[in-house]
Amino acid sequence: MSVTHSTPAGMMQPTPYHHVAVGIGSRHVHVSGQIARTEDGTPVAVGDLAGQVAQALRNTAIGLAGAGATFDDVLRLTFYVTDWAPEKIAEFMAGVQSVAGSIGLSLPLPPASLIGVDYLFEPDVLVEVEATAILE
Repeated sequence: MSVTHSTPAGMMQPTPYHHVAVGIGSRHVHVSGQIARTEDGTPVAVGDLAGQVAQALRNTAIGLAGAGATFDDVLRLTFYVTDWAPEKIAEFMAGVQSVAGSIGLSLPLPPASLIGVDYLFEPDVLVEVEATAILE
């Protein structure tokens, strides 16, 4: 495997993600921001953060697969969430947990950042996900 995830002693615990990823390889894979849309652009889970997180992660898995990668190869995930507030974490994580097994996303997550933003692609878009992976 080209990526190893860890959380060294002395780093904040518990978190729903690993703090460190070490990648060895030469093929970099960057999946652009994925949102809760189907292949034809139809919005999914309008107004539902958990549902949108799940669909955006499904789309990320499709992008990774298109490059011959899986979530095991992911060095980092970045989540952008509109109108973020700490009390939304349970709904956000419910979306992650609801789809993790079916898309091969291990928990805890790879190193990840969750960034609150005012606005995304269109007004109904609540979350966007970017992934960086490495392959040997």
